Amino acid sequence: MLSSPATPNHGRRTSLRRLNRYLRHSERILASWDAFTECNTDLDGWPFDQDAYGRLAAVRDADTAAAFASIRPGARQLLATARLQLQHLPAHLTRASWPGQLTILEEALSHLDALDARWQETRAQFPEGAGPGSAAYVDALDEHHAECWSYLDDWACHGRVVLDIQAAARRAPSRPKRPPIPALTSRRSGRGGSGR
Repeated sequence: MLSSPATPNHGRRTSLRRLNRYLRHSERILASWDAFTECNTDLDGWPFDQDAYGRLAAVRDADTAAAFASIRPGARQLLATARLQLQHLPAHLTRASWPGQLTILEEALSHLDALDARWQETRAQFPEGAGPGSAAYVDALDEHHAECWSYLDDWACHGRVVLDIQAAARRAPSRPKRPPIPALTSRRSGRGGSGR
């Protein structure tokens, strides 16, 4: 049986659960980062210890990227289905911000794809012996994660729209079924009848 966009199949349900988990995880990561910066920066936002600040920023970026990795394979499908659902939702169940939020997510995903392609090229150019664990590799990976972070943060800030659209689609009334065509009944007029 085919599922409608409002009733997700197993793969989509899994992607939605992973998105929800990413949103919770990224919220915790950001809360931890905010607590650190509040205690370790001056009133103008300058860190007291630049090295410690940089190290923790790298951890924040890497943790956010790792959390997003689980939803990455299904992210485009999530967005495509959300767009389709939004087109069929009655206006009273939607919010004016939703189309724009989906666009932000789509653009962020495109930037992440481009950055990942560039990272693959960078990795391919490492000399022998400069693989994972080497200082050059770690520095390059930290830089890659730092470039990705704002787009991952877009998903943390706006990703809930996909869940909100799914919830609205589940609440939307199903399309009415066409009434059955009445069965044709034979009418006897008395002429040409059996004479009974």
